[in-house]
Amino acid sequence: MTIAVGDKLPDVKFIKVGEGGPEPVQSADFFAGRKVALFSVPGAFTPTCSAKHLPGFVDKAADLKAKGIDEIACTAVNDAFVMGAWGKASGSSDVTMLADGNADFAKAVDLVMDGSGFGMGTRGQRFSMVVNDGVVEQINVEAPGTFEVSSADHMLGQL
Repeated sequence: MTIAVGDKLPDVKFIKVGEGGPEPVQSADFFAGRKVALFSVPGAFTPTCSAKHLPGFVDKAADLKAKGIDEIACTAVNDAFVMGAWGKASGSSDVTMLADGNADFAKAVDLVMDGSGFGMGTRGQRFSMVVNDGVVEQINVEAPGTFEVSSADHMLGQL
């Protein structure tokens, strides 16, 4: 069943690139005790993700933090090296890049999509959520092929 407002996030492992290379990040630890703006994109370096979704959260990072967000995180079904390179290319350290390389998180929250028609295989859907101490407070899932409700601007209006 798809994750909903009031649900606790499942505990799965993400990977992020740190100073010494790939580092495991347990979702239960990452989201514990703080308010996180999490957004998911179908793929790093893809057109809408690179031109609109990530830049929106980079541009609005200070506004989100002013409204009580402690951390902003992006996830995608890509490996940690790709996510790390995309984070560097965005020019901002305001967004933590969490690789979901095996789609464990996307599957656990039941927000997967089939991108095989584009040679992308299983991917996470485009969505955003506000997670407070591991519990979903807001969730915004895009219809296929759209970019409307998962933006930083939309999230700011919900806070």
